[in-house]
Amino acid sequence: MKYKSQKVAYWFFALSMLLLSLQIVYGFIMGFAHMGYDNLHSVIPFNTARAVHTNLLVVWLLSGFMGAAYYIIPEEAEHELVSVKWAYIQLISFAVVGVIAVIGYHLNYWEGRKFLEIPRPLDWLVVVNVLTFLGLILATLYKGKKRTTTSLVLTMGLVFAALLYLPGMIWFDNQTMDSFFRWWVVHLWVEGVWELIMGGILAFLLIKITGVDREVIEKWLYVIVGLTFISGILGTGHHYYYIGAGKMWLIIGGIFSALEPLAFLGMALFAIAMYRKGEKRHPNKTALNWTLGTAIVSFVGAGLLGLAHTLPQVNLYTHGTLVTAMHGHLAFWGAYAMIVLAIISYALPNLTGRKLYDTTHGQLAFWLSNIGMLGMTVAFGVAGVSQVYMERIIGIEFGEVQQEIQVHFLILVLCATMFTAGISYFIYEFLKYGTPNDEALVSK
Repeated sequence: MKYKSQKVAYWFFALSMLLLSLQIVYGFIMGFAHMGYDNLHSVIPFNTARAVHTNLLVVWLLSGFMGAAYYIIPEEAEHELVSVKWAYIQLISFAVVGVIAVIGYHLNYWEGRKFLEIPRPLDWLVVVNVLTFLGLILATLYKGKKRTTTSLVLTMGLVFAALLYLPGMIWFDNQTMDSFFRWWVVHLWVEGVWELIMGGILAFLLIKITGVDREVIEKWLYVIVGLTFISGILGTGHHYYYIGAGKMWLIIGGIFSALEPLAFLGMALFAIAMYRKGEKRHPNKTALNWTLGTAIVSFVGAGLLGLAHTLPQVNLYTHGTLVTAMHGHLAFWGAYAMIVLAIISYALPNLTGRKLYDTTHGQLAFWLSNIGMLGMTVAFGVAGVSQVYMERIIGIEFGEVQQEIQVHFLILVLCATMFTAGISYFIYEFLKYGTPNDEALVSK
């Protein structure tokens, strides 16, 4: 590492690994419940498990994004983080909010709004926490010697993510109005500003790993930003029709949702082209695998599978079914989870000074988790298509359909076990690196 304050990133990455592990546990609880083994229902009802599972996903990814920013921004700005002390305070408060929220869900302390269940008092704590984080990042950029396109795109994504959290805090008595603005958070995060964060981290990694000229890579970033805003903002309309908004949103959402894969295709082509063009062969093959894998898997999961069921003629049947879960799992994994694991894989050797680049455990982590996630996606897809046919075409009652598709969740749990083995290897490697140390500092 080049700057002592970059060590802060490690502890955000550690929090991410802890929360990811907990998210997987709740995923298994739901998987077994879908198979008919809902033995924990009296302690952890299915709706509680689902809320915890999805909210932990958001929190561990945000922790990873924050860690990435604390690692990347000092290096890009060529300046130490303005306050390490406040960064650690922000980390602790962020973790405390997450713990209170998870415990609260088990005590029915929540708002009950899908994906935004966090209670209002905790919302305000999140706002304070994120403002502290952004203050540290923006102050570091301001005092830094350089302001690169990579750092600015990453920071822009983080700032917009914070701003788009606010519409979800507005209270409406009208269900349609509430859902309208709720999608500003849910959709515009994952199919808008988070893509900017992903693009910024991806550009940084490609510059470091491939050795391709910064100017070439950052020109691609402008294209990605443009595609993200054109398709992501108006693509939100594919949710509106189902909450009671005007019919025109079905047309607008359908057209612009169909354009959303272009941003991910651009990222995939961008990453592969930069790798082939690069003269440098970085020894950290594990980080390279996660980086290129991010671009490819996100195009398949977020791009192609999103397009496959977002068109109005198809979504009329698939909306709110397990087909959505199929798309959601591979999309989140490819676009956001893998980029967090990529920056962790790149940063750990630099933070600790231990060059455990291409280990067997690292390779197993990559392949087992990806194969497992692909198997889970297929299982969700088959179960979802079966659900659509029986429930929405034939007209069989919902509960009966859930019993009929239980067998598919046996396959899903088996694939999830393979995925968990891969993540376990990744966490093992994370722990094996040890904590950051000043001996890892290199001359600037």
